[in-house]
This record gives sequence, C-alpha cells and structure tokens, in this order.
Amino acid sequence: MKGHRECVRAVNSKRPVNLDLATIKLPLPAYTSILHRITGVILFVGLAFMFWAFDASLESEQSFNAVKETLQEGAFAKFVLWGLLSALAYHVVAGIKHLFMDAGIGETLEGGQLGAKLTLVISVILIVLAGVWVW
Repeated sequence: MKGHRECVRAVNSKRPVNLDLATIKLPLPAYTSILHRITGVILFVGLAFMFWAFDASLESEQSFNAVKETLQEGAFAKFVLWGLLSALAYHVVAGIKHLFMDAGIGETLEGGQLGAKLTLVISVILIVLAGVWVW
C-alpha cells in the first residue's frame, strides 16, 4: 500500500500543472526544431509522389509527356511540388544550422536565437523563390 500513498501524495501535491498547450510559451529555437522534424516527415511522405512521377516518366515518351503536362498545368500537382520544395528548403537550411551547432558555432542562448531567425529568413526567401519557379 506504500506505492498507493506515494501516488495519492503526487496527485495531491501543490505543483503547478499546465496541460493547456495553447498557453505554453516555447522559445523560437524550439519552434524551428519542431518544424525541422515536421518537414522531415513531409519529405518522407512526399517521396511516394516523387517516386511515382519518376517511375511514370521513365516508362515511355507518352508517360513522360503526361507527367510533364500534369506538373505544368495541374494546380494541385504544382501545389504539391511547391510544398515538397518548401519542405526540402526548410529542412536543408535547418540541417545546415544543426551542422554549425555540432561544430560548436551558435550553441549559446543568443546564438540559438540568431540561428533560428536566420533559418526562418533564409527559408522564407528560398520558399518564395521555389514558388516563383513552380508557378
């Protein structure tokens, strides 16, 4: 019964418990890290689309032209392509930031904040350029 008392004491403790995720304030580097993971998942899932397009483009000249036409004229396909390029751009920029941090550059609090801001700014520029290129 000793374990039960410890459990009741832990539940009745006066420690603050914050389960409202909307009120939790994370620092900017935490958000950029979360986005890095999300873009990795998007790229992994997006590989299915890219493998399909690559496989179809290699079947014959007609299938190559069909894939080309879909990517040039299909709004949804362009949006998916732009999304994958955007995820790739952000993931690469954030990965390079992590490589710098692995080398000991930007490990301080100020360096982490600056690295997160640079990651976002450079990524937004690359995402806009990818959008201009796709459309």
